[in-house]
This record gives sequence, structure tokens and C-alpha cells, in this order.
Amino acid sequence: MRRAKIDRKTSETQISAEVNLDGSGVYDVNTGIGFLDHMIEQLARHGLFDIVLKAKGDLHIDYHHTTEDTGIVLGQAVSKALGERKGIRRYGEASVPMDETLSRVALDASNRPYLIWKVGFLRDKLGEMDTELFKEWFQAFAQHAGLTLHVENLYGTNAHHIVESCFKGLARALRQAVEIDPRRADAIPSTKGKL
Repeated sequence: MRRAKIDRKTSETQISAEVNLDGSGVYDVNTGIGFLDHMIEQLARHGLFDIVLKAKGDLHIDYHHTTEDTGIVLGQAVSKALGERKGIRRYGEASVPMDETLSRVALDASNRPYLIWKVGFLRDKLGEMDTELFKEWFQAFAQHAGLTLHVENLYGTNAHHIVESCFKGLARALRQAVEIDPRRADAIPSTKGKL
């Protein structure tokens, strides 16, 4: 099984993440930010990844450092679990509806990080969380997981639904991209021979 554990400690956050890419969607998440926990749980459940993520951060300042750093650490764990990326399908795409909302996520597990974020919100806060922080999480995750990641909200008005459809879209697209292709299980999916 493709598993990895990453620990990261800074003056702002202390985070530990464990990922099993060949899991069943089991999770144990505690970041101190309830809505972020809920989103990472969606990533685990809909991606069929087992995720253990524990974070302590400077939440008395704001949620920025903890949000960004959980994306960093979880991304590093995914990248480490992928190893050489041998045998993976590499590409994934998902369109996820949630009530009035539809979001699309497409990605390439190419080890060339890039984020396109076409997601807007009608309000600045979702509970206590600044909606601008979701882009920070996706940026950190894409950068450290080695993903070319395109996230687009096609339409919708409810901020909760928009964010959740983006995380579920990431889960489904990533699940597809990191699955082993039985026709090429021993090969790097690139004409260059390396990702």
C-alpha cells in the first residue's frame, strides 16, 4: 500500500499527517478549525484515502497559518506516498453538483505544480473562516502534492456548497489520477520516463 507520514513544526503550527492512497476513506482529522476538518474528511471519504491529520496552530491570530500549513503537509504526504508515480493513471477530472452549485476539478499528477482557481464567493466569511483561505489551502496542497490543479465553480451562490463541491471534486479527481492503471502498472505515465 502507498502510505506516507509527514511531521512539520514551525513557530506558527505543529502538524502531523498520515495518508494511505489505497485506503477505504477512513479519517481522523483535527485542525482546530471545524469547517476545514469537515472538508478534509470529504477528501478522505470521496477519494477513498485514509487520512489522519492533527494540527495545532496559532488560531488566536487567525486561521491562515493553520489552513495553509495543513495543505502543505497533506500535499507532502500525498507526494511521498506516490513515490516515483509509477503506474498511476496521472489525470483525473470530476464535476460535482451540490444543490444549486456545480464545480469542476481537473488535475494532472505530473509533479509540475500549478493552480488555476476560478472560484468566487458572495461573502467574505464562512462561519469564522475567511473564504479567501480556501484558495490558500488548494494552492499549498497542489504545490506540495505536485499537481497541476484546475478548480472552477461553474455556478452557485451558497458558500458552503461551493467549497464542499470543490473539495469533493478534488477527492474524485485525485482518486482517479492516483489509481494504478492495470494496463501500465509498471510504467511511468510520461514519454519522458519520469514525473
